[in-house]
Amino acid sequence: MAIARALVGDPDLLICDEPTGALDTETGDMVADILFRHVRELGVTLILITHDPQLAARCERRLTIDRGGRLS
Repeated sequence: MAIARALVGDPDLLICDEPTGALDTETGDMVADILFRHVRELGVTLILITHDPQLAARCERRLTIDRGGRLS
């Protein structure tokens, strides 16, 4: 529901913290598809925080925070 609410206003920027974390694989894939479709079709900028390497792999650019707090 929170993702639907965020998309209703046609935002220029979406910040999603673990948007698929509490979902089963099938539902998580559907949510990710919706997010990435908005990015592609509407030019929305998406900042996505995730521990899921498969979801991260779908992103155009990835930053990783290591155990020391450094970005790579």
